[in-house]
Amino acid sequence: MSLRTDLSDQPAPRASQRSGRVARNTALFSIGTAISRVAGLAREIVAASFFGTSGAASAYALAYQIPSLFSNLVANAALSAAFVPVFTDLLQQGRKREASALASALLWLILIVVGALTALFILLAGVIMPLFTGSGFSSHLNALTVGLAQVMFPVVLLLGLNSLFLGILQSYERFGAQSFSPAVWNVVIIIALVALRGSFAGDKQIYALAIAVLIGTVVQLGLAGAALGRIDIRLGFSLDWRNPRVRHVLLLMFPVTIGLGIMNLDQLINAAFGTLVSKEATAAIERAFRIYMLPQGMFSVAVTTVLFPALSRMAARRDLPSMRRAVGTGMRQINLLLIPSATLMIVLTTPIVRLVFERGHFTAHSTRLAAIALFWFAFALPFSGLNLLLTRTFFAVQRPWIPTKLAAVNIVADLIASAALYRPLGIAGLVIGTLLANVLMSALQLRRLRAGFRGRLEGAQTTMITARIILASALLGGVAWLAFQALEALLGRSLPAQLVSVGGACGLAVLVYARAVLLMRVPEAHQVRALISGRMGALRGA
Repeated sequence: MSLRTDLSDQPAPRASQRSGRVARNTALFSIGTAISRVAGLAREIVAASFFGTSGAASAYALAYQIPSLFSNLVANAALSAAFVPVFTDLLQQGRKREASALASALLWLILIVVGALTALFILLAGVIMPLFTGSGFSSHLNALTVGLAQVMFPVVLLLGLNSLFLGILQSYERFGAQSFSPAVWNVVIIIALVALRGSFAGDKQIYALAIAVLIGTVVQLGLAGAALGRIDIRLGFSLDWRNPRVRHVLLLMFPVTIGLGIMNLDQLINAAFGTLVSKEATAAIERAFRIYMLPQGMFSVAVTTVLFPALSRMAARRDLPSMRRAVGTGMRQINLLLIPSATLMIVLTTPIVRLVFERGHFTAHSTRLAAIALFWFAFALPFSGLNLLLTRTFFAVQRPWIPTKLAAVNIVADLIASAALYRPLGIAGLVIGTLLANVLMSALQLRRLRAGFRGRLEGAQTTMITARIILASALLGGVAWLAFQALEALLGRSLPAQLVSVGGACGLAVLVYARAVLLMRVPEAHQVRALISGRMGALRGA
């Protein structure tokens, strides 16, 4: 059974031009995302130095998860995943007026419905938040969690509007705002946190971080709105919710909402079970998760974000061969980048956590706790990246119920594993649950997608290339470990020494890895080299 019965095996015109555009957009988005992730890491470093893995930091981590989950349930990624294929289809048909009407109606729907839900949660936070805390939390930490959630919950409405704006920009192949506004968001948070922290005393200083997140999100929305003003679309007042296109988006959103909500429950499960382990566990897992998300955001999110509207256009043109090639290439690109990233995290877990976070209130004990979580997160990294791409592929062909059903199986597996392992293994048990769930989700999605593509998904080629990548990554891991041991023994553990030891080991290992995959004739590695060479040549010419 095919993913869409009306997809054809006829190739689309100008496929090479599309591929080149996708490659260029991916490169731009990767650069912007890399800058954003580095800024995000700087934000986490500042926050960790102020709050460490204290009970207040755990209260914040849990309070942040609830608005984050709701934003994915009622807006944010769910809205974008349902909206972009429909909006892109209208643009492909030249029906720009209908596309504008659709976007306008959704804008007011978000303002009214999501705004009402935001107000309701703020009123009921005192009842809802204690449902997610365990025996490791005192009554004081419970009250702090409630207050922090109330401060941050307006972010749900802001992110809903931001998601609509970015969805429109994606459909027009404008990725600048989405690439660089998160960097601005992080910088604003750092500045606001430093400026506001002195206004609070004791554990309540954590409120400065919550307020800073709210301010940063307002600025981020403003940047997306400014970018939207530079394209040829006008949003006006519209309450025509009976518009069939609006109903179509909402019908697509329903399974997408459930699916993404289920997938985002993983972080909430870790945060909630962490309160049963200790008051520090939730904060430690959150710090490790931020490091884990650095390569995820730089690579797999970049590939998937750029590929998603392209896949939606291919689906609209009923171009199954191009979709098959795009998905296969995307999988191999993600493996090329995330498998070595995971290997570096595995062999240098403690040095990485120590370098990034160990200062101020983040002690050696905090490093040990976060390193346990990061070690197991690293094994999940490639599977998580593949899941993101495969899920978006189902969304692009407007078959969201498939990953939704699979995500339900995934979350049940996560719950069972976490419940069984958190007592004997503590933090490690919770993250192992995440790892097992990600592996299961990848296997289930690949099986279903292969059937949808009539048994052909370039599986043999992807397996062969991935085997080469794993071999090169093993070489990378050995070089990184030996180089780090030598540099640390020579230089010691001062901050400059750690920068040289970790940075030098990673840099040398990446050079060896790059040479290895090129010698092994990994096509995606040669594509990256050609793209970089072309960009450098263009810069020299300029």
